[in-house]
Amino acid sequence: MAKSKKKVYSGVMYSTDSNYNFVEENQAGEEETLPPKQQDLRVSLDKKQRAGKAVTLITGFIGSDQDLESLGKMLKQKCGVGGSVKDRMILIQGDFRKRIIELLLAEGYKVKQSGG
Repeated sequence: MAKSKKKVYSGVMYSTDSNYNFVEENQAGEEETLPPKQQDLRVSLDKKQRAGKAVTLITGFIGSDQDLESLGKMLKQKCGVGGSVKDRMILIQGDFRKRIIELLLAEGYKVKQSGG
């Protein structure tokens, strides 16, 4: 059986405008990545809903998903641990706040530690 090639528009039911052109939110133009000096990143420690294990979160990145992935990969390699990029946040396994702040400052990013 072949899969259906119909387009599914989420959230749009009907439009009476014959000139209406539907643009999905996730396809509505890729964000341009700001230079590191204009980025305002926040580094925090999170233990909620992680079975008590600490995770370092980096939030506030403005740019394309590809650039966010490459920044996350660089941080994981420099810290020598695992992690992921989800919901526009970089998650690094373990408490590496000081090390990540040093690395981001060396790359030219504006960084602040948030939380305790």
